Parts: sequence; structure tokens; C-alpha cells
Amino acid sequence: MKLDMRSRRNDYLAEINMVPFIDVVLVLLIIFMLATPLLYRGLKINLPKTATNSLKKPAPKVILTITHDGKVYADAKQITWDQVKPFLSAAHKKDARVTVYLKADKKVDYGTVVHLMDLVKQSGIDRLGMITVPVPQKAG
Repeated sequence: MKLDMRSRRNDYLAEINMVPFIDVVLVLLIIFMLATPLLYRGLKINLPKTATNSLKKPAPKVILTITHDGKVYADAKQITWDQVKPFLSAAHKKDARVTVYLKADKKVDYGTVVHLMDLVKQSGIDRLGMITVPVPQKAG
């Protein structure tokens, strides 16, 4: 009889109870979820002041827009074609790193766009970008 009782006890000991393990893992998960945002906060310190700034300012940008009817806008403000070159020259004199981005309606004549690009080059600006709408990619 004693042998039968031991074999039954061994059967019960062979099973692993996963409930306490899962409880511990969930408690650790909650602790890490609460503690992680606290790790990214910085310390409040008083930094010394310097006369020079080692960080570079971002390069200024100008957005030129040509509408379908030939009107020109510089940074959402309408200007005439005669004002384009002086406007860009002033922006270039203010900061030589200025970048011009060109938005043109697809109905605008190619020659008009090239003329505006030429005015940008004449004003001394050598950084010119084109703003377009990307073509949607087909899934598959």
C-alpha cells in the first residue's frame, strides 16, 4: 500500500503549476511599464552661459508657388513677377544658406517654371528644390 501512495504523489509533483509564474511575470511587466517613462526624464540643472553658440541655426527656406493662372506667391504672400528677383536677393543677403522650394501647378507652362528657376539662380541662390505630390504605391 505504501508504494501505491508514493506513486500517486509523484504523479502530482510532475505537473508544473503555471499560475504563480504568470502572476510574477505580469507583476514584473506592470512594474517595468510604470518605471520606463521615468527613465527618460532629465535632471534639472543650471547650465553655464556662454557668449558663443555651438549649435548651427537651421537653414532658412522660401517657398515659391505658381498657380495655374500664373500668379506667384512667396511664402503664401502674393508678389508680382518683378518682385521675385529682389525678394530672393534680399533673402540671399540675409542668409546665404537659404533654400528655395518651388511648387507649381501642373497646368503651368514649362517655360514659366524654367523662367522662375532662372530668377532663383540670378539672385545668387544655388539651393533649389521642387515640391511634388508622391504617386500612391500599388499594394501587392
